[in-house]
Amino acid sequence: MNRRRFITQTLGLLTLPVVGSKVLASKIAETGSFKKITRTREEWRKILTPKQYYILRDEGTEAPNSSILNKEKRKGEYACAGCDLPLFKSDMKYDSGTGWPSFFTTIPGALETKTDYKMILPRTEYHCARCGGHQGHVFKDGPKPTGKRWCNNGLALKFIKA
Repeated sequence: MNRRRFITQTLGLLTLPVVGSKVLASKIAETGSFKKITRTREEWRKILTPKQYYILRDEGTEAPNSSILNKEKRKGEYACAGCDLPLFKSDMKYDSGTGWPSFFTTIPGALETKTDYKMILPRTEYHCARCGGHQGHVFKDGPKPTGKRWCNNGLALKFIKA
């Protein structure tokens, strides 16, 4: 039995039309059926660029309008730059005018939230559910149907074209 078949059987996804690993990766994120990744700070430093490390591991923020992903319009998925877990699909993205890639919803099970008090007032911060990498903050000023704005650091993401 090959690895893909084992995973799809384990997840009960045999009836899905799996084309490449992209669809399978999205389904794994949606079901939360992935193993958490833990690495030391030194291991992360070897994998990430210094700017990515600052954002993903030190919970930093990139400058507004600095991400090339702001202008990305192609079909595909946005995955965590630390572990490749798909977090958003391209049809979830919208131009919020804030200077950061923004999404009105997420791939279910891909993100975890916590309360952040760094700016004195509480904000909802979110992280990749698999590696814990800091992605951004979620606000209640987004478009319908959710009314939420998942405001993401571009360097915390990688775009995977469909």
